[in-house]
Amino acid sequence: MPRLLALLPLLFAASVAAKEAPPAAADPALEKRVMALAEELRCLVCQNQTLADSNAPLAEDLRNQLREKMREGKSDAEVVDFLVERYGDFVLYRPPLKATTALLWFGPLLLLAAGFVVLLRRVLRRRPGQDAEITASERKRAAELLAQSETERR
Repeated sequence: MPRLLALLPLLFAASVAAKEAPPAAADPALEKRVMALAEELRCLVCQNQTLADSNAPLAEDLRNQLREKMREGKSDAEVVDFLVERYGDFVLYRPPLKATTALLWFGPLLLLAAGFVVLLRRVLRRRPGQDAEITASERKRAAELLAQSETERR
């Protein structure tokens, strides 16, 4: 029972942190369009989430801007163009292929190829070229060392 009482403040703290969902657009079709477009745009704060997934204040503001532009009658392409003009190609989850984004598109492939080359070179270095022949003096020295280690073990 005392353990349960100790957990009670944690339950209240969790409920204080929760907040209501922001109100959706009055028009469900508009809200659906906003969320579909927000899935294609990157949150500038989180950087690894879409605008639809992010809870950052900037993402909320950008979703509101999307609603505003769509209420004005702008097409999805016009809204995206507005955001790209304002924030650059980074706002797009799938940026276009051009000179400034080529490394973004081909960088992972280049890293993979470089890793493969390094791995291949290491594997080829480890391969023995030919069995090395040892000389008679080296064979005699090896036998002496083995005999010496045998006597030390006893």
